[in-house]
Amino acid sequence: MAEHNDFGKKGELIAEHFLKEKGYEILDQNWSHKKSEVDLIAYTNKKIVFVEVKTRSNNIFGEPEDFVSVHKQIQVELAANEYIHLMNFEGEIRFDIISVLFDSSGKYSIRHIEDAFWPEN
Repeated sequence: MAEHNDFGKKGELIAEHFLKEKGYEILDQNWSHKKSEVDLIAYTNKKIVFVEVKTRSNNIFGEPEDFVSVHKQIQVELAANEYIHLMNFEGEIRFDIISVLFDSSGKYSIRHIEDAFWPEN
């Protein structure tokens, strides 16, 4: 696996632990449908939360969450729609972003943006 993929997986693991500490139940990780993928799918307060995790080693070119493009949002929504259909879920959903930003010493900060986007296609 490429080093940048390992780095991304490290961020996803940090995000997963973060959500668990906040009381979220993790339903799935790296759930995919066709070419669309959701990093984490969690459940809290009777809502399914679809989470895109962005991990960066610096913010020279912007914050990690700035890299969730409209195209990526649509891809997450496509996977979410299939997941909801397969699970026969009729409750509320939400799309969140968790950004994990490392500094040069290897320490990280985490930012959880609830209701970060609502894709329109």
